Amino acid sequence: MPQTPLHSEHARLGASFTDFGGWDMPVRYTSDLAEHEAVRTDAGLFDISHMAEIFVTGDKAADFLDFALVIQCSAIANGKAKYSLICNEAGTIIDDLIVYRLADDRFLVIANAGNRMPVVEALKKRASEFGFAGVEDKSDEFALLAVQGPNATSKLQKLTETDLSALPYYSIAEGNVDGVAGYFCRTGYTGEDGFEVLIPAESAIQVFNALLNLGIQACGLASRDTLRLEAGMPLYGHELTLDINPFQAGLGRVVKLDKPNDFVGKPALESISETEVSPVLVGLVGTGKRAARADYEIFSKENNLIGQITSGALSPTLGYPVAMAYVAKEFSELGTEVEVDIRGTRLTMTVVKLPFYKRSK
Repeated sequence: MPQTPLHSEHARLGASFTDFGGWDMPVRYTSDLAEHEAVRTDAGLFDISHMAEIFVTGDKAADFLDFALVIQCSAIANGKAKYSLICNEAGTIIDDLIVYRLADDRFLVIANAGNRMPVVEALKKRASEFGFAGVEDKSDEFALLAVQGPNATSKLQKLTETDLSALPYYSIAEGNVDGVAGYFCRTGYTGEDGFEVLIPAESAIQVFNALLNLGIQACGLASRDTLRLEAGMPLYGHELTLDINPFQAGLGRVVKLDKPNDFVGKPALESISETEVSPVLVGLVGTGKRAARADYEIFSKENNLIGQITSGALSPTLGYPVAMAYVAKEFSELGTEVEVDIRGTRLTMTVVKLPFYKRSK
């Protein structure tokens, strides 16, 4: 399996590893709970160098991305970012992405590690159709570190002269971190404030250790998963797949059907938007300490199979079970009670609005 430039450092710190998106990644260093709580109460550091970095550059970069993605990238101001989706002709989701505008004619697209090749291939195919030649996959050249938590910004500030407090949520700026030139992205996947720091791969160990030396807790994928679940953020392969369209996933707001231009998947997405989709993604909460895990089946009170859990855990922050699931549309109203089969025992869970957790601002 491929490894990030920080693999030796994770091993030195005693991390346990797991296969994630085809990468050998640290799942935990100490305990899942301690790492989760570090991000909620102080600051945590994640190696997310497995993510894909695709640069889109040229006079027609904005117009091309308007054609390739479901959002209007040409409306993104320089230095700002937007969450987006890349869909196929049938209107289902190839991946969810973040698009950063670096300059009038230069964008950075960050995609999920497991979808790097499908996204790169789709963008290059669409570029060819559009007559555009400015798509470059530079994933192997970069490392990406996420510093997340209420104290993340103040701690990271010690390593840079860039005024991080001046950068709003979903923005990007160039700057030096511990003397290394890179990008500060004010985005994240934990529900907390913080930054994702993009630096050259050869400087990853230096910057990673400089951050650890500030007293920031190294965190693995297990805590990252419970953090993003509490924040109601979808994970590709769980809440999002090639079988799911944006309207099922509660992401219809992301799709800009009123864009003045055509884009890949638009006819299908227009048609889907005019129908009542089912199943749909919901949030579920329960009582007690037993968690509903991915793939557990969901039943109605009348014992009819109505859906399936996509992600679930005993929430470390809230202290009760939370889950995301796809259920038949008629069971998706807030307050609806359903039964989740947990290894032969039924747990009553209630449909609630996502997210489960919101940070205090």
